[in-house]
Amino acid sequence: MSAPTAAPGPADRSGAPAFPYTLVATDLDGTLLRSDDTVSPRTRAALAAATEAGAAHIVVTGRAVPWTRHILDDLGYQGIAVCGQGAQVYDAGAHRLLTSVTLDRQLAGLALAKIEAEVGPLALAVSRDGIEGRVLIGPGYRVQDGPLPATATDDLVELWAEPLNKIYIQHPRLTDDELADAARGVAGDLVGVVMAGEGVVELLPLGLTKAKGLALAARRLGVKAADTIAFGDMPNDIPMFAWAAHGVAMAGAHPALKDVADEVTASNDEDGIAVVLERLL
Repeated sequence: MSAPTAAPGPADRSGAPAFPYTLVATDLDGTLLRSDDTVSPRTRAALAAATEAGAAHIVVTGRAVPWTRHILDDLGYQGIAVCGQGAQVYDAGAHRLLTSVTLDRQLAGLALAKIEAEVGPLALAVSRDGIEGRVLIGPGYRVQDGPLPATATDDLVELWAEPLNKIYIQHPRLTDDELADAARGVAGDLVGVVMAGEGVVELLPLGLTKAKGLALAARRLGVKAADTIAFGDMPNDIPMFAWAAHGVAMAGAHPALKDVADEVTASNDEDGIAVVLERLL
């Protein structure tokens, strides 16, 4: 990935160049959100200053829309958000989906069979498509602590009853990276596989990434990759960093993301986004 290539905007009255990007793309968990699931006043102020300088802010998250809406509403966010690892482009101001990509359930079932043949039984959860799509948790799936709503079910048929945007998989012994690598090795020609956070390995429509969703949203905004700075913390952010002109990893980011980042900033609890934006401003 190259160094920033966005041309500086017009100089302000002091002669200093304007903010050098027209799009600021931020992941949510581990990036924009602090550990308590809030956005700090300092980061809010830095993003507001960037938008006042002419840049658009766009959230690009692995969370599907139902797990993202409340955060966007709290921020007063009225723009486009990319949700579900790129599967959903959501108009937060109008509270409606602009695009949505679903997982082929037949291919997903075949992928799961191949993965389980390789590593043994998996615990599953699914994210249903749509603006009200529920997350269903199957037997044995370990739910991460936090406020995000999910519905437990012992009925495996129910997991497959409606269109899905992703499937979550867990293994009783393998680490997240080991499980993702194994799944990719045997089923990577059928589904996309990403590690999106602690205990979060996901199966997605093949070829779907945050970069795909971000590129689609950017076209709607009339913004180019060369004018984009992106912030993230997990391997699912790697395609977004490859697409953007400049990728910034948080201090607590996964090593695989740090390896491809243009720079590493402070942690999400230490206003890492604000540190970079304030410097650029």
